[in-house]
Amino acid sequence: MNKMGLFILLYAIPTLLSHAQPVIPTSKQKQELYALIDQYALAREKKDTVMLKNILTEEIDQLVSTGEWRVGIGESVKGMLKSSESNAGSRKLIVDKVRLFNSVSGIVDARYEIQNQDGTIRKMWSSFIVVYNGKEWKISAIRNMLPQR
Repeated sequence: MNKMGLFILLYAIPTLLSHAQPVIPTSKQKQELYALIDQYALAREKKDTVMLKNILTEEIDQLVSTGEWRVGIGESVKGMLKSSESNAGSRKLIVDKVRLFNSVSGIVDARYEIQNQDGTIRKMWSSFIVVYNGKEWKISAIRNMLPQR
């Protein structure tokens, strides 16, 4: 066997075979992830700390549109409640895209709209990093962004 053939056998074929394949979420996974984001929106709307703590990981971190970082479940929940009080109005999260990295982690992108008390709508984007712990999906990180105008 020549050197090129040996190279292909030893390096190229294993590299090609180990290339990460996209993980397409099943309908059940999509349903669970949509429900998770709905639970998050409901918990924020109701200011329900118990529900929030059930759907967030302990090590969650959150970057909000003001640039504030919230690290850990305690700081994140406290900040979420404070934000819900200071930015009163109804919140709506509309899932736009679900992408899994593997069977236990992924990202959910959503349009995030807050209808202010004066009737105006604040339009943002949210990305949720989600993880599956063997029983249920939880939110591990949140990134909120204001789109360019």
